Amino acid sequence: MEAMLRIRAALLLSALALLSLFFRSYSQEIQIANAERRIDLTSHIVKVFLTLKVENVGTSPASEILLAFPPTQVDQLALVKAAATVGKRKKKSYLALDVIPTELPDAPNGTKYFSISLLNPLSTGETATLEVLYILTHSLEPFPAEISQSESQLVYYRDSALILSPYHIKKQTTFFKTPSSKLESFTRVEPTNRAGTELKYGPYENHPPYSFLPILLHFENNNPFAIVEELVREVEISHWGNLQITESYKLAHAGARHKGMFSRVEYQSRPSISGVSSFKNLLARLPPRVHSVYYRDEIGNISSSHLRTDPWKSELEIEPRYPLFGGWKATFVIGYGLPLEDFLFESPDGKRYLNFSFGCPLVETVVNKLTVKVALPEGAKDPSAVIPFPVEQHLEVT
Repeated sequence: MEAMLRIRAALLLSALALLSLFFRSYSQEIQIANAERRIDLTSHIVKVFLTLKVENVGTSPASEILLAFPPTQVDQLALVKAAATVGKRKKKSYLALDVIPTELPDAPNGTKYFSISLLNPLSTGETATLEVLYILTHSLEPFPAEISQSESQLVYYRDSALILSPYHIKKQTTFFKTPSSKLESFTRVEPTNRAGTELKYGPYENHPPYSFLPILLHFENNNPFAIVEELVREVEISHWGNLQITESYKLAHAGARHKGMFSRVEYQSRPSISGVSSFKNLLARLPPRVHSVYYRDEIGNISSSHLRTDPWKSELEIEPRYPLFGGWKATFVIGYGLPLEDFLFESPDGKRYLNFSFGCPLVETVVNKLTVKVALPEGAKDPSAVIPFPVEQHLEVT
């Protein structure tokens, strides 16, 4: 028995060693000829646009490209998308690529990976241009952590001047875009250039795999730090041709906490100065042909809302009963009806499908916890849900 365990352990170690050797040799077959990263810091949701010109310098075709993320960003990743660039200039087009999380046995210091599947294997000597978008949430840290009503909000953002990658990068440049030109401080890594609201790092040349150079930016950001701590969306399918939506929100301002007294007189008389980091309205983008819209809280109906509709979309602007400063919270409910025929479809085999948006309609908000409840009409059988990312699913029968 002991001998068998030793053999199994030896085989496992051999397999891991071969796998590690495979990924190490694989990374040497690809190099990034040029990388340009643009990081948008103009809201509390950080959007990163990455353009990679990859080249196969190995001896065998490559079918995937790896993206690497440091452990400090792993829990902040909300979305990763990639596309291949086809054509040039006016004839340029983009083809979406599959992106899936993956693991490497020799990943350094908690690095997380995503694998981009190429449309066609990249042969030796060939190049391809990839466009990557990834979004980070909860990555801006208010500092100071508390501010008064009349103070602007300053935040920290931490990253690297160099792009973390398992590949050698021949040339790379990073651009940061801030909401205003008020930049308190930033880490200098020459060459570094600043012009207005843009900060440029690089170009840097010939950096080996996993190069990382921490930087810190301290800048003004008074955009709404709107966080939905919890959202419950209830979707009720009616036999009478209607889709009824009820959304219950627990909203918070996740920016620097408000300190001191709040003066409504000062807030209303000097709106451009007093409470500049607060927010008093939000925009919800709803489907077209929406009807029977309401907006209320525990007290009752809230009249400060405005609905704009056209044949392509509906926009509902809502105002809580009071402006939200850092640390303040509000709860409310939005409800509306939709024509069922716009979302319910029947397949040739007689099954019915409801095609409906999963996420939150509020613009520029982050949802920490989302629950979607779908109430099926009486007589519905064998329900199932198809969602393009992992979620917990439960079936309740009443």
